[in-house]
Amino acid sequence: MTVKAPYTGLYGYLNGEFQNHNQFLIRMIMKRRVAVTGVGIISPLGTGLKKSWEGAKEGRSGIRAITKFDVSNFPVRFAGEVPDFEASEHIEKKEIKKMDLFIQYAVAASLMAFNDSGFKVTEENAERVGVYIGSGMGGLPAIEYWYSVLKEKGPDRVTPFFIPMVIINLASGQVSIRVGAKGPNSCAVTACATGTHSIGDAFRLIQHGDADCMLAGGTESTITPLCVGGFNSMKALSTRNTTDASRPFDKDRDGFVVGEGCGVLFLEEMESAKSRGANIYAEVVGYGLNSDAHHMTTPSPDGAGAARCMNLAVKNSGLNLEEFGYINAHGTSTYYNDLYETMAIKKVFGEHARKLAISSTKGMTGHLLGAAGGVEAVFTVMSLKEGVMPPTINYQTPDPECDLDYVPNTAREVRFKAALSNSFGFGGTNAVLAFKRFED
Repeated sequence: MTVKAPYTGLYGYLNGEFQNHNQFLIRMIMKRRVAVTGVGIISPLGTGLKKSWEGAKEGRSGIRAITKFDVSNFPVRFAGEVPDFEASEHIEKKEIKKMDLFIQYAVAASLMAFNDSGFKVTEENAERVGVYIGSGMGGLPAIEYWYSVLKEKGPDRVTPFFIPMVIINLASGQVSIRVGAKGPNSCAVTACATGTHSIGDAFRLIQHGDADCMLAGGTESTITPLCVGGFNSMKALSTRNTTDASRPFDKDRDGFVVGEGCGVLFLEEMESAKSRGANIYAEVVGYGLNSDAHHMTTPSPDGAGAARCMNLAVKNSGLNLEEFGYINAHGTSTYYNDLYETMAIKKVFGEHARKLAISSTKGMTGHLLGAAGGVEAVFTVMSLKEGVMPPTINYQTPDPECDLDYVPNTAREVRFKAALSNSFGFGGTNAVLAFKRFED
């Protein structure tokens, strides 16, 4: 059964839903507005929106001693572990063993966002509902565990669920099965920009009419010996081994703290959301993506690539620079990232940069890698909804090179119109989302 829907995009054109080519072009130019009507989050601050958002507003640290493996011979012994996740509260027990933890997180957070939205998938609209959830590293815990089984006990002891446990697009696949979404189903795999790319790509699918609703975000769970050992060998991780080890923009920052979790938004075409009286958290208004084309791990000098990406998102939003009041920064607590992001913000906003509030919630959560953009999008949306800017905690010693307003240590209550959420990943891949406070 073909479902007819207004403003269908390329798929509609190919299916003959437009009378002529000009009608198709007009519809494509008339970009649809996109609302956020549901949120789901699992983070080192806790499972669910209440725990994570309240923790963020309180400026609470989610960094703690690693319990997932023996760290006695590791120089890095602290991470941002999720403290309270129970898979059986969200997933049928017989299905849990078929999913690595990153997929479990994705299913749980997506169901939170989906249920929060109040949207109902029916036979008539299922083809217009999609899922776009990515991960930077995917099923690394399962890979490490089942490789050890293979070496110790032989190939016959490897679970038949191994492959679907580790393939990254199975996060989206498992979610689509549970909500009955038969529309676009895909994922981004772009390192630390994954969650932001996933939401941005889903936003455009709705804008251009290829879907009406999308569950979108990022998920990650790679606090494992291989992950921690690898990042440590790169000299990327903090070796403080304290709850305040993640200190974005602080002069004494010495590396990031790896974290885990998932952040998912339910995106919906604006007229649909308003017609059913949905709770609208915010509006997605812009998306920028580009490449530094510079280095495998180091950002381009002076933040040139990040600046171009923020400019793209701002221009795509149709808003003026002065309408932005807040940036949820990538802010990893590494020397070059924090410095170059600060320089990039100055390049884009000029004098207005001094009036912007900027915070990195990674001080509280650590760096969630592929899930960072999803979790930080949730925080940005909630900031707009409630008029509260979460703080950059552990900010003790100002860095003369990072000299903007980083909302140090204490949340700030300020109503503002628009915000950016930044994500910059290895390989020089950049993604920025622009959100606006909902106004009918």
